[in-house]
Amino acid sequence: MTILLFVLLGLFVFMMFRRNKKTQQQQAKLQSEFEPGVEVMTSFGLFGRIVNIDEAENKVTLELSPGNTATVHRQAVTKIVEPVVAAEEPTVVPDDASSLTTEKVNAENTDSAAAVNEAPINETPEETLRRLNDEGKKDS
Repeated sequence: MTILLFVLLGLFVFMMFRRNKKTQQQQAKLQSEFEPGVEVMTSFGLFGRIVNIDEAENKVTLELSPGNTATVHRQAVTKIVEPVVAAEEPTVVPDDASSLTTEKVNAENTDSAAAVNEAPINETPEETLRRLNDEGKKDS
């Protein structure tokens, strides 16, 4: 019975070390792909482009937006972001003209409903506030 417990304990320890080794290998592979210009995500959710890598201090400078940079520890960068390629939707050509007229009628109905809810274009800010306050009183 004790031999079985030792075997299970040994198996558990072996699996734990194996998992850690795989994680370290994946992290090393990821960090070897770092180079300036690569889009990345940090462990705390910042997305940016690598501008500079400081090997001596294990720091990476990320450009979060044009002119806005952040310096993070190299291990904080956890994912390389692949650009999303949008799949082109095929153009649907109807077999008959009835589907074209149905969409046109529906579009006219929605446009007229939207026109009723729109505010006048030449409205002063005071008139807008008054109108919005009056609409709020009508709803309650």
